[in-house]
Amino acid sequence: MRWVRFTTQGRTSYGSLDGTTVREISGAPWGTHEPTGKTYALNDVTLDVPVIPPTFYAAGINYAAHIREMAEKRGVQPVFPEKADIGYRANNALIAHDRDVVIPKDATEKINYEGELVVVIGKQAKHLSKADAMSCIFGYTIGNDVSERTWQRGDRTFWRGKNADTFKPMGPWIDTDVNLDAMQTIVRVNGREDLRFKTNDVIFDIPTYIEAMTRYLTLYPGDVIWMGTDGTSPDLRHGDVVEVELTGLGVLRNRFVRAT
Repeated sequence: MRWVRFTTQGRTSYGSLDGTTVREISGAPWGTHEPTGKTYALNDVTLDVPVIPPTFYAAGINYAAHIREMAEKRGVQPVFPEKADIGYRANNALIAHDRDVVIPKDATEKINYEGELVVVIGKQAKHLSKADAMSCIFGYTIGNDVSERTWQRGDRTFWRGKNADTFKPMGPWIDTDVNLDAMQTIVRVNGREDLRFKTNDVIFDIPTYIEAMTRYLTLYPGDVIWMGTDGTSPDLRHGDVVEVELTGLGVLRNRFVRAT
């Protein structure tokens, strides 16, 4: 089932998506909710970020090819992670499907996409084993972890290189029934395919991350975990449109515009 978070007539609600029909509910999909009886055509509503997470987690480098290609760009030897490390991103950076990514006017030309699978947590979880880890997952959506690489390398933290306003497109919906093993991540720039990889071809899988995370912290309903990316991105320019497709899940599309 697909779930959307949408705005119409000044109200923001959740709803199930049946083809092109949105069926509104009261409450959140992963919690207590009930149908309101109101339905809308998808074209008549504005899709919002599918969840505002209590905590926004992001897996570290988690694909071998990405590590090799980034190391080659820097002229260094690739270093592969020995364990599943987790980081954080900021909610201020979140924007929805079809909204503009705004490149700050003083940013360099090193603006890159990172197409990612996003895990949406549906149950409070602590001390989960790898065998039980998937039990806390509600569904999945799509993320584009936009990065300003010069700031990312030069600043002491990722406060602007990863977390500037609009740098985290996410959406368009949450899907509760996907085949991760069959899924491919495809990224297109201005309609042309630029990158394709097997989504689940990770160094550390989802259960490994959840087992490691819940050993020390509590996951709550609505939390999201972005699972990293493979390959590398070209430097994006003003007017470029980036589409991140996860096969069987959907397409997240955003235009990049430079502030003046």
